[in-house]
Amino acid sequence: GLKLVDLDALAFGRGPGAFTGVRIATGVIQGLAFGAGIPVVPVSSLAALAQGVASRHSLIMSAFDARMGEIYWGPFKAGHDGLVVPLDEEKVERPDDLTLPEGDEWFGVGTGWSAHGDTLLVRFGARLAGFEWECYPHAGDILALARRGFAEGKAVTAEEALPVYLRNKVTG
Repeated sequence: GLKLVDLDALAFGRGPGAFTGVRIATGVIQGLAFGAGIPVVPVSSLAALAQGVASRHSLIMSAFDARMGEIYWGPFKAGHDGLVVPLDEEKVERPDDLTLPEGDEWFGVGTGWSAHGDTLLVRFGARLAGFEWECYPHAGDILALARRGFAEGKAVTAEEALPVYLRNKVTG
């Protein structure tokens, strides 16, 4: 029975990710938020991906296939509240160039593991506890992270709800 204007805020996966998907999500959320006059909480798609396994793993390396021999990736840690926190900036890199923060028992999630699993396995070695490549961000995980973001004052206006692109160059 709720109407859009009854909500405190909207949330969306701001990227990084597939260009078209990120643009569509941004356009839809901007239109809804602008029309209803409510704020938006942008949530990292890589963080949402990590949140999906945070109840089972504490150190998580999220990775999406970025094409052109690269991955979008970010390391996360499950916090005391069960929500993931980033351990470094999100990046787009060739899999054989990435450097993982300290720690053992890393768990990998996302399509970057299916596209570049062999290289990532060599890079991680014994520090890797396992990986799941058929994982995708889910709305419930975006909501969980958006609640924290809203409480922390990270909501923005519809005009400020922008996609995050990690790659400046889109041709190889």
